[in-house]
Amino acid sequence: MSTRLTQIAAAVFTLCIASAHAEDEQPKQEEMQKVEVKGSAAKYDARRDDTASKTVVNAEEIQKYGDTSVNDVLKRLPGITIGGAAGRSGGEIRMRGLGAGYTQILINGERAPAGFAIDSLAPDVIERIEVLRAASAEFSTQSIAGTINIVLKKALKPAQHEVKFTEAKSSHSSSPAISLQMSDKKDSTSYSFGGNAWRFMYDRTTPTLETGNDANGVPNVSRASTWQDAGHGDGFNLSPRINWNLDGGDTLTSQSFLNWNRFASTSHSRTETAFGAGPDYDRIDSTYSNHSGFGRTDLNWVHKLEEGAKLDLKAAISDARNTADSLQIGGNNGGPATLVRNVHSDSSEQGFSTQGKYSTPFTFGKPAEGEPDAVEHALSLGWDAGVTQRDDTRIQRDADLPGATPINSDEGFTAKVTRLALFGQDEWNITPLWSIYTGVRWEGLDTRADGGSIDPVQNRSSVLSPLMQTLIKLPNKKDQLRLALTRTYKAPSTAALIPRKFTSTNNSPTEPDRRGNPNLKPELALGLDASFEHYWGEGGLLSASASVRRIENYTHQGLFYQDQRWVSNAINDGRAETRGIELEAKFPVSALMDHAPKLDLRASVSRNWSRVEVVPGPDNRLDQQVPLSATLGVDYKTPDGQLSTGSSFSFRNGGLARLSGTQGGYTSVRRDLDVYALWKLDTQNNLRVAVSNLLAQDYTTESLYSDSNGSLNRTTVANGETTLRVTVETRF
Repeated sequence: MSTRLTQIAAAVFTLCIASAHAEDEQPKQEEMQKVEVKGSAAKYDARRDDTASKTVVNAEEIQKYGDTSVNDVLKRLPGITIGGAAGRSGGEIRMRGLGAGYTQILINGERAPAGFAIDSLAPDVIERIEVLRAASAEFSTQSIAGTINIVLKKALKPAQHEVKFTEAKSSHSSSPAISLQMSDKKDSTSYSFGGNAWRFMYDRTTPTLETGNDANGVPNVSRASTWQDAGHGDGFNLSPRINWNLDGGDTLTSQSFLNWNRFASTSHSRTETAFGAGPDYDRIDSTYSNHSGFGRTDLNWVHKLEEGAKLDLKAAISDARNTADSLQIGGNNGGPATLVRNVHSDSSEQGFSTQGKYSTPFTFGKPAEGEPDAVEHALSLGWDAGVTQRDDTRIQRDADLPGATPINSDEGFTAKVTRLALFGQDEWNITPLWSIYTGVRWEGLDTRADGGSIDPVQNRSSVLSPLMQTLIKLPNKKDQLRLALTRTYKAPSTAALIPRKFTSTNNSPTEPDRRGNPNLKPELALGLDASFEHYWGEGGLLSASASVRRIENYTHQGLFYQDQRWVSNAINDGRAETRGIELEAKFPVSALMDHAPKLDLRASVSRNWSRVEVVPGPDNRLDQQVPLSATLGVDYKTPDGQLSTGSSFSFRNGGLARLSGTQGGYTSVRRDLDVYALWKLDTQNNLRVAVSNLLAQDYTTESLYSDSNGSLNRTTVANGETTLRVTVETRF
């Protein structure tokens, strides 16, 4: 199947290039003179003009490859990497190569609830993606690596309706999807509605190899496992929005978002031991099912005041629910089952939040005739407050069988998280070429939890974050410099604070039990960012940036041997540092030569370093930080605009990372090659064909443990798959 898909992709790409070449060879017909008028809004570029650094990815870029997951969109953006194997869900979104919560992910400026899968968010409901590499006071400063803000669609063109049908197919999976987008306007009221539904099926086999050595380096363990996993799931997103234009220029907006998912799977694990000790269970048969739903609705009122000031108020409520059931049946040496384990979990999370911001422009000083211009300010003051109530239950029951050691637990808790943030920010346009952004944000968190199986938990923390960014435009109006000094942090999640235990089936140093730590403190970071940007022509950019972060109260996973079992939990342990450089270039070929084809090129490379003081080197990186990543892309459009085609290559380096004195991890290199073609059949219909992961590269991960008694290495290989995706788009 992979070979067939590769041939299809090559044929599609060859057809696109041939069509483009033929178009160029046709004699040019006499064209009517075209006059293009651009207003000031068209000239505005958030990345170029805003003092606070921000990169905006628009809807056209988001939908270019017909992706069904937002993670596939993000992997092509400069400086952003996605963890895990290509084409598989659950990969962690990382900036500066950092995972483990260092990158803040927001939806419409707010954090999603615990357990919400960002990769279940369909790109069709997204209006734009904002990438903030340095923190700003308006958003939470829980963004040591940076912030990615996903803004849902507000409106399409008036009276526009669009439906899309997508079918994706690989050698071991398939996924049909449908999308509907509508918007209209009548008098002072406008609305938009976005809906997506999908289904996916897969059947995969994943091999695992475990090897070990004794204290003298002599091999003493060798066992191989195969894990066959088949599953199916479906879900949908709904995002209705209504906007009212009120008297006096005020606006009132109601926006909601609903996400629902259902999933079920069966798996079979078989282990063969060549020599040494075998696992607790050499065969495990499992079933798993999950239902989850998340809804949020907010009401936003913008009130215009005198002299350009305005008051922006928003209130939101949310509800998230998740249930899961699993059954594991395990045995050894062909004998009867000695493990029958049922686990049921049920969680719900309700939240209320409110935000408010007062902003006003004003001028400081009125210069006399002939003196420099007055200093212009844009001042904002505001708050962000909320309360979340979480109820969580987990019941584990093991059957009392001959030869079994049942582990039963009935663990549940109720948690309440209260947060309050106050902020102020001011942007000064000191001269037409020099602007400064300053801000300060105070955030406080109070987490309280209680349950029958845990001791009461209370964890309070607060962080004061002063922020400064400056933009200096050089006199040639093509070059500019940026500098940012920020204080950011990462607060522990509610789940990380709850001291309940999650039991592993085959307990070992590489598969330990997990437990929360109620004494965790926030990680605090002082950051410095600097960049140089060169603009030319229409859309040409060369950029070079460097950054450094110094992190206190660094958190990592500790490993302990307790009550005859290996247990892992998070602990604060010392200090860490991270540094990085990033180069980016993007430009149309027309910026280099006259009469050039409509060809756009883009490339980026990011190099990251980090060091954890308490972990002995070498390779003592932060949370298996990605040391090197790169992207390369090309897009072509025929002169008549009927055909668009292009390709994107993304590279993510791996390697060994030491997590502690005894633990380590290894990830292989990941290479993603994607191509697409879009045919505009007529004014109402489009055909989009895309092939992702053309290289179909396998992805290898390793968990390592080593102490004075010996070592254990667990290697897992996820097979690579090429996916062909066809989308039919119709406007009506």
